[in-house]
Amino acid sequence: MRLKELRKAKGISQVKLAIDLDTTQNTISRYETGAHEPGIKELIRIADYFQVSVDYLLERTDNPNITK
Repeated sequence: MRLKELRKAKGISQVKLAIDLDTTQNTISRYETGAHEPGIKELIRIADYFQVSVDYLLERTDNPNITK
């Protein structure tokens, strides 16, 4: 998952992201290390936050654009 890459590119800390997504810093850390996988609702929330597609977030495509 590209979460850490996206977060660092935007200059956002794990704490700030956790606050913005209404979760904990520990949860963000676990997502980034692969110790835990987000559910569908969380994936959508993260993708929406970074304005990328879920497929891009999950590394299924290299195109970050959301297609309709």
